[in-house]
Amino acid sequence: MTKIGFIGTGLMGRGMVRNLMKAGFEVQVWNRTKQKAEALIQEGATWKENALECSKDVDFVITIVGYPKDVEEVYFGKKGIFAGAKEGTTLIDMTTTSPKLAQKIAQVAAQKQMFALDAPVSGGQAGADNGTLAIMVGGKEETFNKALPILKRWEKISDCKVQLALVNTPKWLTKSH
Repeated sequence: MTKIGFIGTGLMGRGMVRNLMKAGFEVQVWNRTKQKAEALIQEGATWKENALECSKDVDFVITIVGYPKDVEEVYFGKKGIFAGAKEGTTLIDMTTTSPKLAQKIAQVAAQKQMFALDAPVSGGQAGADNGTLAIMVGGKEETFNKALPILKRWEKISDCKVQLALVNTPKWLTKSH
C-alpha cells in the first residue's frame, strides 16, 4: 500500500487528504495547528508531531501550506522534510510559490536521491473537497507518471493533454493521458 505524508491540513489540505483516504491510501498528517487536523485524525489519518516525523517511512510527501516562507521551513528546517524523508521518496509541493524555490527543492531532492514535483493547484476548497482541482505540474516526466495515481484523486484526468515543465530547463513536454 502506498503511504503518504501530508503536510498542511487547512482549507485545501483537508479535502485533499479525505480524497486520498477514500481511495485507500494510508495517510499521516502534520499541520502547525493540530486542531485543523482533528477531524482527519478521527477519520483515520495518523497524526505526526512535525514535518520530519510526517516525512519518515513514506513513499510520497505532499505539502500545501500558506506561503513560500512556510514551504522553506517545512522542507529545509531542523524538523523539516529533508531531515526525515528517505532516499527514493517523492516530494510534491502543491503550494503556490516561486520557481526559484521549486528549483531549490528539486535540486536538494536530487542530491538526496529523492524526486520532486512542483504542483500548485487552482479550484479552491470546493475543488479540493470534490476532487476537481486544476493541477499545474512541473518536474520530470517519470516522477509525474509515478505520482499520477495520487494526482488523479484531486483532478478528473481523463483524455486530456498534460504539459510537464522540466524543473531546470525552459523546455516543455506534452504527454497525453
